[in-house]
Amino acid sequence: MARTCDICGKGVMHGQNVSHAHNVTKRRWEVNLQTVRAVVQGKPRRLRVCTRCIRTGSVQKGMRAKRSSARPGGLRPSALASFLRS
Repeated sequence: MARTCDICGKGVMHGQNVSHAHNVTKRRWEVNLQTVRAVVQGKPRRLRVCTRCIRTGSVQKGMRAKRSSARPGGLRPSALASFLRS
């Protein structure tokens, strides 16, 4: 499963550590993803959401959520398609 946010699509970034002696090693910056239960199209679903989306209110946590997101488009199209298939 890809480490991407289901709401905004934020993913892993790649780069390099550079030491004082200029030794260069590859590294990756992971997204801080949290598993959240949210209501998507009237049904409770588990979403993998970054903490930025949780903080900004782009996803409504919990079973009593009235809507899945405050973002106009809601879920990313690929995430929405995977939820509709299941």
